Amino acid sequence: MTANYKALKQRQRNERENYSDNLGLRVHRALSWLDKAEQVDDLDSKFIFHWIAFNAAYAFEIDDHQRFTEQETFRNFINRLCTLDNNKQLDNLVWNEFSTSIRVLLQNQFVFQPFWDYQNQKIDETIWKEQFQSANSIATKAIGHKNTEVTLSVIFARLYTLRNQTMHGGATWNSGVNRAQMRDAVTFLSKFVPIMIEIMMDSPNEIWGEATYPVVL
Repeated sequence: MTANYKALKQRQRNERENYSDNLGLRVHRALSWLDKAEQVDDLDSKFIFHWIAFNAAYAFEIDDHQRFTEQETFRNFINRLCTLDNNKQLDNLVWNEFSTSIRVLLQNQFVFQPFWDYQNQKIDETIWKEQFQSANSIATKAIGHKNTEVTLSVIFARLYTLRNQTMHGGATWNSGVNRAQMRDAVTFLSKFVPIMIEIMMDSPNEIWGEATYPVVL
């Protein structure tokens, strides 16, 4: 059973003296947004607050000589979580959820960026449909081989499209046209984010890097 904010916060209070400053700050911030996500009722707010919790955990200052896109940054972070996931919580999440919210999410064209590129006349219809089929084939094959890292990368690529649409004002609050993808995204993130925080707390000796916007008093 996935831990909730209350259980994770109690654990953090008991262990935080053993955390490095960077890990302590990341966990503290991520927990604060998870708390908010669990308090609100509407899907849009839950999605936004869960995404901020995710962002608080993985974001870090990048040296000028080593620039990554945001998606590359969180893909690397997800791969690291999978490596550190000794209890196989992410494996269980992906395999158990694939038949429900994940499968439905992957089949939803509205969270596939090339679909919107086609709508904006940047690519042809044939291209986005071929890319959609290819991406879903990769995810299905990854599930078949129990490759959690690849599956999560595909899932988060879809969630990132929904994130951009929401954060950049490309959707209406409580819109009737995006409830399916928002519901499935929240179902997944509400389980992924607590697991993410727990894996980080399980790995206090790992170097997590400088967090963005350090606390300045």
